[in-house]
Order: sequence, then structure tokens, then C-alpha cells
Amino acid sequence: MLDVTKLTQAEIRRLGIEALTKALVPAGMARFMQQFEKGSGDYTKDRDQILGNSTIDDIFSRIEEHRKTQ
Repeated sequence: MLDVTKLTQAEIRRLGIEALTKALVPAGMARFMQQFEKGSGDYTKDRDQILGNSTIDDIFSRIEEHRKTQ
């Protein structure tokens, strides 16, 4: 059994990535790792710029308009 208390953080990271790659294949490992990457920016500020002060009724109206054009 591996004594993880004697491994460096880099060694643990490498072994973890190797295990994920073996279990999920490289593409699956990459998708898994993307879940834990820190994003950037200010989500609340960006959301407010995109949505503005929309009410739920405004949002539903825009959805309905979009569906009509599809």
C-alpha cells in the first residue's frame, strides 16, 4: 500500500491524474478536471450586464420570442 503521507503535493497530483486518466480515459479526465478549475471574472456583475433588471416575465417573453424564430 502507498504511504501518501510521504508524497509531495506534486506527486499526489501526478498519481491522481494518472488514476483519473486510467479510469476515465484522457478526455474524461479532462472533463472531470474542468469542474474544479477556478473561473475568473465577476459572475454577478457579468450576469447583471447580460440580463439587466429582467423580471421572470421578461425572461419568459424572450424565450417565447426566441422559440417563434426557430
